[in-house]
Amino acid sequence: MRAEQTPSQIYKELFIVMSESGLWADGKTIVDAIPRIEPAQILTQYRTQSQETDFDLKVFVNEHFSFPISKAADFQSDPERSAQEHIDILWDLLKREADQAIEGSSLIPLPHAYIVPGGRFNEIYYWDSYFTLLGVANRKHPQSTELIKNMLDNFSYLIETLGFIPNGNRTYFLGRSQPPFYALMVDLLAEQVTRKSNRQAGEKIYLTYLPFLEKEYAFWMTGQEHLSPQSKSFKRVVSADGIVNRYWDDHHFPRDEMYAKDLELMEHCTGEPKQIYLDIRAACESGWDFSSRWCRDPMKLSTIHTTDLIPVDLNALLFHLEQVLARAYHLQGNAAQNLFYTQQAQQRKNWIQAHCWDDQTGFFRDYDHVQKTQTPSLSLAGLFPLFFKIASDEQAQKTAALIERHFLKPGGVVSTLNTTGEQWDAPNGWAPLQWVTIQGLRNYGYNKLAGTIKTRWVHLNLKIYQSTGKMLEKYNVENLDLETGGGEYPVQDGFGWTNGVLSRLLSE
Repeated sequence: MRAEQTPSQIYKELFIVMSESGLWADGKTIVDAIPRIEPAQILTQYRTQSQETDFDLKVFVNEHFSFPISKAADFQSDPERSAQEHIDILWDLLKREADQAIEGSSLIPLPHAYIVPGGRFNEIYYWDSYFTLLGVANRKHPQSTELIKNMLDNFSYLIETLGFIPNGNRTYFLGRSQPPFYALMVDLLAEQVTRKSNRQAGEKIYLTYLPFLEKEYAFWMTGQEHLSPQSKSFKRVVSADGIVNRYWDDHHFPRDEMYAKDLELMEHCTGEPKQIYLDIRAACESGWDFSSRWCRDPMKLSTIHTTDLIPVDLNALLFHLEQVLARAYHLQGNAAQNLFYTQQAQQRKNWIQAHCWDDQTGFFRDYDHVQKTQTPSLSLAGLFPLFFKIASDEQAQKTAALIERHFLKPGGVVSTLNTTGEQWDAPNGWAPLQWVTIQGLRNYGYNKLAGTIKTRWVHLNLKIYQSTGKMLEKYNVENLDLETGGGEYPVQDGFGWTNGVLSRLLSE
């Protein structure tokens, strides 16, 4: 595994002063800065010049660093174009060619072209990429399959060189991953190749990526040998009537990209700082940063306890990864490994059924392995068992009824039922969760409800596009006169996974 230094490790007290100065509204601006000269020289010059009475930090930083500029920053959209035409143009604007290594930059260079989300996000993101690729696969372009393969090969490169797929290709993300969608991207490429060539060519995709699927699985299951009756958890694995998984981060200090905000949050917390930082970072690995889903008190982020929870969506994703590994070994003719992963998938399915299903509510919930009970939060993570066909017909029926009764809003489905000011709570809706919900309902024949969600979500996306010329990261699905809100940073446009899901839905 390759060692990389983060901005705080490279720039030391200069990083801290920049982060605490308040001169940059977004901490990500600081950590994405690109040095104009060698980092050691920058630090030496800072230590000398900062002692001078007329020292100006902003001037010094602008002299010694440049800042990434999105290719889409100056793009002027034309609402007279259809949304699909707009998205097709955006793919090229959001595309990055293979990276060149720059000493002192936080960017981890990737060997192949890739798509970034847009806005402040100028790097690849793990789970975003699957939903982005849904749209790339839908694109009538001769290079769409090549781009999907490039994205998958970049993730394979990260697995090979780092031992896992980080949150994004930035050094400050190296403590954590994101929801494991790698196996679904392998599925997507296999489907694309099968459609353009034949079934045998599609099946070869699973064999090509089998070594990386194995390493991805090994990362999530690291530490099983450390589990015992006295030690029930280690990193991402937990012993709770079977071995299951949670979100984690290998670091327990403030995030480089949100350094000042993390220090500010800690002023309102009474718990052990290392544990709170760990739980904040673990929630970032979930992709749901932040949500009442992770909190003891839904209205207080300071009560976050992510690492106590066994997320239903994470374990459904790992169930699918086990299924894909079983399939790949079947295609390879390895009966023993096929049987092993088939059994692992069945055991995980049984665990989800036994510990995450709440028959009284009629919904799948996260499980608190410390309190040995389900969490009170209802969220769209409960649709992942339908998306991966883990649910029974009766469970699907109850889930669909609850979605229609409580989650369905004028613009689609809301992420949770709590209005907290956090971006992964009401009133916000997110493209990936709309897709999972729609497809999960379709898997069990609830096509009318799925169609209603689709129609409302598409209408909202098009309404905002026609009035602003933008595709947004997230949307307010409760009040269609408002765009969105909540979270640690301003609303972003671009936007990779919104484009991907909308493009796929428009093509149906």
